[in-house]
Amino acid sequence: MQQLEFLNEQGDFILHCAQDHAGIYFPLVNESGMMSSVTPLLSGDCKTGQSTFLLAPASAETLHESRASRNFWVQIDGWTPWSAAGQSAPQQALRFMEEAEEAVLTGGLLWQKVSRKHKASGLYAEILSFVPAGRENIEIMQVALSNCGTAALRLAPTAAIPVYGRSADSIRDHRHVTSLLHRVELRPHGLDVTPTMVFDERGHRPGQVTYRVWGGDETGMPPAGFIPLVQDFVGRGSYDWPEAVVRPEPERLRHAGERAQGGEVVAALFFPAVTLLPGEKRRYQIVLSIDDNPAPYLTPDAVEAALEKTKQWWQTRTAAGFRTGSSQFDTWMRWVSVQPTLRRIFGCSFLPHHDYGRGGRGWRDLWQDSLALLLTDPGSIREDLLSYFAGVRTDGTNATIVGSRPGEFRADRNNIPRVWMDHGFWPLLTTALYLDETGDVRFLLEGQTYFTDLLPCRGEGERRAQPGPARSGTVLEHLLVQLTAAFFDVGEHGHMRLRGADWNDGLDMARERGESVAFTAAYAYGFELLAGLVHSLSEQGTAEAVISAALAELLDFPEEKYGNKEVMWPALVRYCEAIDRSGDVISVPMEELAGKLRTMARWLRCHIARTEWVGDGADLHWFNSYYDNSGRQVEGLRGETVRMMLTGQVFCILSGTASEEQVREIVRAADWYLCHPARGGYCLNTDFGEVKLDMGRMFGFAYGSKENGAVFSHMAVMYAYALYVRGFAAEGWRVLDLLFRQSCNFARSEILPGIPEYFDLRGRGMYPYLTGAASWLLLTMQTQAFGVRGCGGNLVLEPKLTAEQFDAEGIAEICCTAAGRRLRVRYENPEKLDWGAYQVGTVTAGDRQWTPEAGRILLRPEELPETGGALELTVTLVPLKGGTKDV
Repeated sequence: MQQLEFLNEQGDFILHCAQDHAGIYFPLVNESGMMSSVTPLLSGDCKTGQSTFLLAPASAETLHESRASRNFWVQIDGWTPWSAAGQSAPQQALRFMEEAEEAVLTGGLLWQKVSRKHKASGLYAEILSFVPAGRENIEIMQVALSNCGTAALRLAPTAAIPVYGRSADSIRDHRHVTSLLHRVELRPHGLDVTPTMVFDERGHRPGQVTYRVWGGDETGMPPAGFIPLVQDFVGRGSYDWPEAVVRPEPERLRHAGERAQGGEVVAALFFPAVTLLPGEKRRYQIVLSIDDNPAPYLTPDAVEAALEKTKQWWQTRTAAGFRTGSSQFDTWMRWVSVQPTLRRIFGCSFLPHHDYGRGGRGWRDLWQDSLALLLTDPGSIREDLLSYFAGVRTDGTNATIVGSRPGEFRADRNNIPRVWMDHGFWPLLTTALYLDETGDVRFLLEGQTYFTDLLPCRGEGERRAQPGPARSGTVLEHLLVQLTAAFFDVGEHGHMRLRGADWNDGLDMARERGESVAFTAAYAYGFELLAGLVHSLSEQGTAEAVISAALAELLDFPEEKYGNKEVMWPALVRYCEAIDRSGDVISVPMEELAGKLRTMARWLRCHIARTEWVGDGADLHWFNSYYDNSGRQVEGLRGETVRMMLTGQVFCILSGTASEEQVREIVRAADWYLCHPARGGYCLNTDFGEVKLDMGRMFGFAYGSKENGAVFSHMAVMYAYALYVRGFAAEGWRVLDLLFRQSCNFARSEILPGIPEYFDLRGRGMYPYLTGAASWLLLTMQTQAFGVRGCGGNLVLEPKLTAEQFDAEGIAEICCTAAGRRLRVRYENPEKLDWGAYQVGTVTAGDRQWTPEAGRILLRPEELPETGGALELTVTLVPLKGGTKDV
């Protein structure tokens, strides 16, 4: 198996024998929302949304099933037709044979080039693919043909791009009927396809989108003719052996000014025959567009300029740059750094594995994707964050369908009232990071409306006849509502109800009696965080918080009744009824509110610690994460089967529920039961050996796939983050290092650079590019491993780097943004001391120098010198006084 090799620190790479990996694909995208995917054989699709696919929608299976892909044919005098993309029947028949052609894939941020050679003639082809940076709905495919032989070659090139030209819904719903809506106009350089209408039996609409495929040769001159309909191009053959190419007849060609209608369309662009002398090269530009103008990109010079602009744009999307002991890791992180941008544009749809949904992002995505953006330009995201709070209901739940504009929300997909019990946690986490990076604590006092619809209290009971009354409140109140409502929505064991699911969407069959201990611990962390923010407001002179009277009454609930479902749920219902009846508000002292939040956090931690510490019947112990719909603990020893899940360990560690000794025990148990280095590290759960219909659909999946026992990158990275926060840096780094090594081991992962959603039982990376793991990995590396982060708007430097993360010179470096400043932080560790054996000695910037207090550096904005560019800080690490730190 070939390995992928990085070529430079910008992230360019090369992969030999790419023809053997038809299932890998590359994302091509720009800010306008032109979204494409392309494989080494040029399969994939191209679209701007669910209703506007230029190429037919692709899934992971159609990448190898379908022969209807981008193609470029060359008729070489003396030989049978040859596909520069490798997509001809003869070429496919020779795959895995000695005579097979090798395809070499090179790529970068965000472009792909595939090269191959027609051995008999010496013709060499390179196919470049990219979506130009900017606001145009354009995809460019440039084919360069070079004569590497010793004799002149007579060539007749033909581009063949199948034009689907309609909604993804039509793949299975009236595909033939909707093809009859196509109207084709032949232009000098290509063809335009404009469907007469958008087919929708609920109400057809006029077609207003035009799909174009145009082409130009080396000088920008147009094709000699066209065949616009698939039935005429394929004839009695197939896409990989079309009759119009195998048996060309010039009289079949049609020309500019002509029209065609009805049936599936192909942009078959027949270029004039040319003679290519030895050493000569010809380039052909094929431009795909959706309601845009391809004309500016029909010459080689225009394509070269667009490619350079695109490369530069994507290089600026990298949130942080790293220099560590592994140049491969540093380069891989450049790819991870652009993944949050990819997810912001693609959402969680529109790539071959992500063949679900209709685009856009969910509630959780809004907040987690913002984490990486906060690390690049925290000030610019303020208004977006504020708008997101408009999706919160007064019962602490939220709208789950996010519109295309900030602050635009819809209730629920298919009118199904589903409550994800973790949704109240993520807004606080992101808001806290924003406040740390900016010091803008008064953001909490900004006003925002609540979302109103027909759903009753937390989705239970009959739907309302009318939406609830319009209400607004501060960001602080929104956060209080989310956390407090979750606190009171408890099950029979005193933990927060699982309801429709938590972060793990696969836990969706325990609505009645399921409880999430994992996210109860997460909320404990949230309450402590919010208490700290409230205290900061108090310190800055805001003495009281204005909140609804109904919420204040709920917060006054007696502590001795916490965890009692029989009284807490009725109290929550009374709150929901009261907030609908009255808009009364009252003022609560900030310090009193902070104390109440800390009490709630402490109670949650103590309750979990007292009731959920389980083991394997031998010497390994950890925390139970869930209760199922039968009211039973999910983890521990069940007969002869040990059941352990990772999620509960993450949040019990992060929240401080686990003592330091318990963290050590959890690490031992996770290493024994959940860690599989050959698969990429820490999986979500052990094999329960049961289809648990009282827990969720995940247990119906094959073990090692998706949420059932896969090495799920997102939660694995959060496990590392939690370990770092608690001071277990070596253990945290091991988690990240295993994910990195698996991702870059192409022989096992079979993915292009980046971190995937998960690794399956074979160790293969699945669902690449669009994962929240990327944001969390960037956050963990910058704020924890390198220890560069904001704290109330001040800059903190508190590294937790291990010895292996320094290079041969004892240097580790990060270029990033923190506390509102662009920084280059250089750690110097000349003795190559390991974490726990060093401390910060001095920090210098120009002629200024600082020494640590309480083991860390905290620099106020006014202390930092102004520079024209990035502020360079040199941090000297020295041996720890008194010996090695005991975690």
